[in-house]
Amino acid sequence: MIDLSQQTPFAGGEHRLCYTHPDHPGLCLKVLRPGSIERRYQRQSPLKRCLGRRRLDDNRQEQAGYAQRVILRAGSDNPVWRHLPRFHGVVPTTDGPANVTDLIRDDNGQIAPTLSDRLAERGLDEALRHSLTEFADWLLETGVLSRNLLPHNLVARSCGARFQLFLVDGLGAPGLTGLAAASRTGRRRYIARRIDRMWVRARWEANGKPGSWEAVEAASRRRSEPL
Repeated sequence: MIDLSQQTPFAGGEHRLCYTHPDHPGLCLKVLRPGSIERRYQRQSPLKRCLGRRRLDDNRQEQAGYAQRVILRAGSDNPVWRHLPRFHGVVPTTDGPANVTDLIRDDNGQIAPTLSDRLAERGLDEALRHSLTEFADWLLETGVLSRNLLPHNLVARSCGARFQLFLVDGLGAPGLTGLAAASRTGRRRYIARRIDRMWVRARWEANGKPGSWEAVEAASRRRSEPL
């Protein structure tokens, strides 16, 4: 049992908190925020509540994301790990079960900030543009599936004057099923749509988030629809 009672999370989202492993500073512990599943469940429609609470567990969703065939079959030197932290299983903590992954650090040893932080600081400059292009090429090369590629779910590790992106949240695509999931063409189309939306979101954040994201996203979808 890992005691987190005296630790402060270094990052957190709406549903999870991230801690540095007290015994292994190169590892990250991800635990659910107390009550997050129940709060999400109570906001669901009656129809969706019939699907249960397990699907609202972000740690379980992440575990399922790492169970993708392309990841399970990846050896230690596989290109999959160029932009994906390795998963090291689940451990008990005082805050509940924790997913254990690599903790991404800058080349100076500090915990790497998110792409959102980098965009707010630098805008979409040449270095970040290159890192996004490299990341997009990796997605298409490996076939790793994700949800929407939001900048706060990507960590931008400094490597000298360049950056290396890592997908630290939103892994997996539970909505991609049937023939689309089995087909290489269907998977590539799915990934390409996520990449297009990633660029739109990155530009929006780099420009100071003008207007609402919902309106920007809707406009982007209309432009991408075939005539």
